[in-house]
Amino acid sequence: MNVSTASQVAERDARAINARHGDIRPSEIAIGVIIGRTSEFFDFFVYAIASVLVFPTLVFPYVDRLTGTIYSFAIFALAFVARPIGSLIFLGIDAVLGRGTKLTIALLLLGGSTAAVAFLPGYETIGIWSAVLLAVFRLGQGIALGGQWDGLSSLLALNAPENKRGWYAMIPQLGAPLGLIVASGLFAFFVTTLSSADFLDWGWRYPFFVAFAINVVALFARLRMVSTPEYVALFKTRELQPSRVIDTVRSDWRNIVIGAFAPLASFALFHMVTVFPLSWVALFTRESVARFLGFEIIGGIVGTIAVVASGLIADRVGRRYLLGASAACIAVFSGFAPQLLDGGATGELVFMVVGFALMGLAFGQSSGAVAANFASARRYTGAALTSDLAWLVGAGFAPLVALLLASKFGLVAAGGYLLSGALGTLIALFINKELAHRIS
Repeated sequence: MNVSTASQVAERDARAINARHGDIRPSEIAIGVIIGRTSEFFDFFVYAIASVLVFPTLVFPYVDRLTGTIYSFAIFALAFVARPIGSLIFLGIDAVLGRGTKLTIALLLLGGSTAAVAFLPGYETIGIWSAVLLAVFRLGQGIALGGQWDGLSSLLALNAPENKRGWYAMIPQLGAPLGLIVASGLFAFFVTTLSSADFLDWGWRYPFFVAFAINVVALFARLRMVSTPEYVALFKTRELQPSRVIDTVRSDWRNIVIGAFAPLASFALFHMVTVFPLSWVALFTRESVARFLGFEIIGGIVGTIAVVASGLIADRVGRRYLLGASAACIAVFSGFAPQLLDGGATGELVFMVVGFALMGLAFGQSSGAVAANFASARRYTGAALTSDLAWLVGAGFAPLVALLLASKFGLVAAGGYLLSGALGTLIALFINKELAHRIS
């Protein structure tokens, strides 16, 4: 059975499961959005944690641990470079074969690439080809991430009640802390229950199998929605169809660029409280990695609450004001974050709690700022391109740059990197009055 036939069968089954009549409520769309984004971020964090705890030893044992982690972070960034390419490829598939076929192919590629990492041989087995295969699998993940854009986030924003746009804008962002909680919990379990040898031999592979299973569940959950006649009609009436990439870039290039830079503060802090601190603790302290993964779970819970709070606050004071105020707070936080992270277990816990609280408030509204920039006719393609560019600029190289700066100049330099992200957001909001008007 070829991919196209498999997709048609999956869509048929999805329609049978979800056969119904009547209006579609925003809450129904929200369920699909949360499932899809949690799956995406779980994949993200499973790979990110392995980039610190596994790949430096498994794939790069011929260099010191710091250099191996830097190499791992360089490969980590490949997905964000490939993501815009994936969007271009799959937007074409969407236009020709439909959203269901595109989503099926993309999530099968994502699941296959993720599962393939679980079978990765180490350097001791195949030499440098271990790193080559890891890079290939990471590129596959990136292309798939670009293709798994289903438009549900934009559909949710367009169907949100007038006085609850901030609330519905935060819903897609819940996937990040939820994905982190599950990924950190899985790795913490295996790190604490297995010997170092067993963990590096086979224990680390299980979270990647779980990621594959979650991708399969997410595929059917999302197909269950986007393939039904009601949703197909809603996408059409809202003009959420693929537009020509060249035309979208030509008419909305300014929105795409500003939309990519507006969430820089939240994206910079995103990595400063998730991937980077784990690498710092593992490389430069004697603190327990398992305990820090526990801190990340606590941080994820705080982040979830903060994301929810961002929706309530944004509907009272406006998204633009919340984005600007949270960026200013992140700028202040960057001044004492290095001291907290270098302050032992207590300092690390305070760093995570405060950092996740700020990240949740800022990150909770970042997708709303991006989606609100585009007219409905170009929102589907414009939001996909803007999201890809935002992750590339704000997140793709963040762990690598922060670790390089901190290893050469100390944690203060990493704080400076965080400050630059906050300033980027404030400048983007200031210079684009049109954006400021649309998201206020």
